[in-house]
Amino acid sequence: MNVWISTILCLLLAWLIGSVPFSLLIARVFGGFDLRTRGSGNVGATNVARTMGAKWGTAALLLDALKGALPVWGLPLLTGIPVELLEQTRVLTGVAAILGHMFPIWLRFRGGKGVATALGVVVILAPQAMGIALLAFLVTFGLSRIVSLSSMTGAIAFAISEFVFFRTELGQPQHLALQIFSIAVPLLIMIRHWPNIMRLCSGEEKQLVFRKTSAPEIPADAPPIQTDDSDAA
Repeated sequence: MNVWISTILCLLLAWLIGSVPFSLLIARVFGGFDLRTRGSGNVGATNVARTMGAKWGTAALLLDALKGALPVWGLPLLTGIPVELLEQTRVLTGVAAILGHMFPIWLRFRGGKGVATALGVVVILAPQAMGIALLAFLVTFGLSRIVSLSSMTGAIAFAISEFVFFRTELGQPQHLALQIFSIAVPLLIMIRHWPNIMRLCSGEEKQLVFRKTSAPEIPADAPPIQTDDSDAA
């Protein structure tokens, strides 16, 4: 298969896989409600945890991470990308999966913040920097209980650690795509969190409080609530 065709196929399939709204499906199938009308209204794992509990939130997080990791690992191999182009293609495939989560075709391009899917992508692309980013997230969340702040801290930690500890020579041709990714994706995540940044500055950002029940007891015909889009995943 032609390299260009293989690359385009990778990107298209990654975007479609990234677009699968696992959080929305979990809420619909196991909670019996539309996630977009509950909690923050965001179609991400944090809102699942907020409305259905930690167990379902963790399931949504893992599924969203898998739809980043599996395409990055498998699609370039399945489509026959040459070894010398493997890293670059995996980077592009990861970006496509993240954008799929943020702008899903199945939900009229209104998706989540991309954090969980980005986590899955960097597990494959840069596992060492991902470990530092995850540690930064956990420490920040343990201190603040604010997912958006923790997610942005993790994104910044990933970018810094990737350059300071693991890709010290800027502009290396063989790693240029990954270096651009390490700046562009954290920046994109920060932009997607702009409303959260405004609420953090005004002291209005909410902490994550898990529900004690497995699903909210809300009638199916209840009107949608007003949402604040405060979740991060």
